[in-house]
This record gives sequence, C-alpha cells and structure tokens, in this order.
Amino acid sequence: MPELPDIEAYLTALAPRIVGRDLQKVRVKSPFLVRTVDPPVSRFEGRTVVSLHRIAKRIGIAFEGGAWIVIHLMIAGRFQWAKAAAPLPIKLGQAAFDFDNGTLVLTEAGSKRRAALHTAATREAAFAHHPGGIEPLDADLQTFTAALTRRNHTLKRALTDQTLFSGIGNAYSDEILHRACLSPVRMSQSLTEIEREAFHQATVEILRTWRDKLCAEARDAFPKKVTAFRPEMAVHGKYGQACPVCGTAVQRIRRADNEVNYCPRCQTDGKILADRSLSRLLKKDWPRTVEELEAKPIG
Repeated sequence: MPELPDIEAYLTALAPRIVGRDLQKVRVKSPFLVRTVDPPVSRFEGRTVVSLHRIAKRIGIAFEGGAWIVIHLMIAGRFQWAKAAAPLPIKLGQAAFDFDNGTLVLTEAGSKRRAALHTAATREAAFAHHPGGIEPLDADLQTFTAALTRRNHTLKRALTDQTLFSGIGNAYSDEILHRACLSPVRMSQSLTEIEREAFHQATVEILRTWRDKLCAEARDAFPKKVTAFRPEMAVHGKYGQACPVCGTAVQRIRRADNEVNYCPRCQTDGKILADRSLSRLLKKDWPRTVEELEAKPIG
C-alpha cells in the first residue's frame, strides 16, 4: 500500500501534469471503484483541477467550483501516466482520467477490488475521509507522545493506526522501529522519555528521507514502480538477509497478509519473537535467541 512518501511522490509527479488543466473525460471500468455518486463522476468532466492534497493515505484532487475526487489506492492500486486518450489496460485498468496532455490511469493488481474513488461536494466532505491521525512530519515531540500513548498498543500497531499517525504503513513502520532500535512488540505506554525521543526522531528521519528521495525521482519521471520493497531499506522485506547495522539475519513475524521485519540484535536484545504459525509448528525447536538461531537456523 502506498504510504506517506509514496503518496507525496505521486503528488509531485501529478502537479505539473494536471493542475490548471481541464479534466476532459472520466472512464471507469470497474463498478466496484466508485463508492459515492454525489456529485456523480461525470460532473467533473470539463472542470479544471486547482490543487492536489494528501489526505492520510489518500489523494485528494480539488476542482474549480469546490468539488473533489478522493482516491484511496489501498494495497494494489497504482497510477500510470499515459498518452492522451490511452486505452485502459485490459486486466489491470480500473479507471482513466483524460486530459489534453495525457491520461492518468488507475490500475489495480490482483482479484480483490479494494481501491476506492469517492466524490465530495466540498473540502470539508473530502477531508472527512481523513482517519484523524496526526501528521508525523509536522508533530513536535509532545504531540507525537500524546498520540503514541493515547492507547496502549504494540509499537508496530500504534505506528500503523491511522487514527493515531497519518500515512504510515507496514513498510515504513519496520524501518522506523529499526532506526529507533525498538521492538515492534513493545507496548506504546512503556517507553522511557529517552526512547520516546529516539522514536520521534527516527519517525521524522525515515519519513523525511524517503519522501525527499522519492519526490526528487518523481520530478524527473512519473513513478513507475511504487513498491513497499526497496533495496535500500534496512529490514522491511529483508527476511534472512544481514542487518546493515550489525550483520544479524533479519527476522519476521507473519500475520495474515502482512509480516513484521526486525533485527533481533538491534531491536529485541537478541530475542527471536514468536511467529504465530511457525513457532507453534516447531514448538521446542523454535529458537528463542540469536545464538540459538545461528546454531540451528530455521528451515
């Protein structure tokens, strides 16, 4: 799922292409995409795009007259920029927004249709889609701490809770926790003052670094590979590979469609966190420390 840095990169790429231009036509292929019909999508045709906004993990497109389109890409939704009036991709194409200088194509991989398009008559209605979390790059330590300790969650869950922190998902939360040297299963209300400061600093550093990097790339070319798995990342998607800080093999906790990646030496004092499925299967053979893991690797 595109997160804060990825959404900002899309906005950077889209702004010079569609702001100030008229939306000539909207083509919707998937009946599951459009979730609201007031105002109807067809009413945006002929209107000028006046601005673009990130609404948590959503993209808000403001048009003249005050109406908005709000798009949530969810897990597999992506944007492509194509030539004017380009045909929709047969398998992945879900919608196309035609401008005189090109076409913004919305694609979605997989069989599950989760991407969503909402229309809104006003700015207030558009921003009602914001879950309410603070903007982590704008928050000082006091504001960050208040959000973090509002509920006693694991740090992984707290970071990815959009009612607490806006725009952070599975990928960047792994990177933040690694930078802060904190266990993903530590409880949010258990951190010391020094740990909270480190956590806040790591959050700002990781998000700002990746936002700036991806936005710089988007100024040169429209993003073609928006992915949660990037070679430069420290631990996310790096299961079994060496931690760039200490060289220990990165571990994971698998849960449904997601997995938590972490370094046991940097983040959990050498302890191997239980994987709900695999640790149950291995029982006594499940390694509990880095030393046990290195003596008898899993699998």
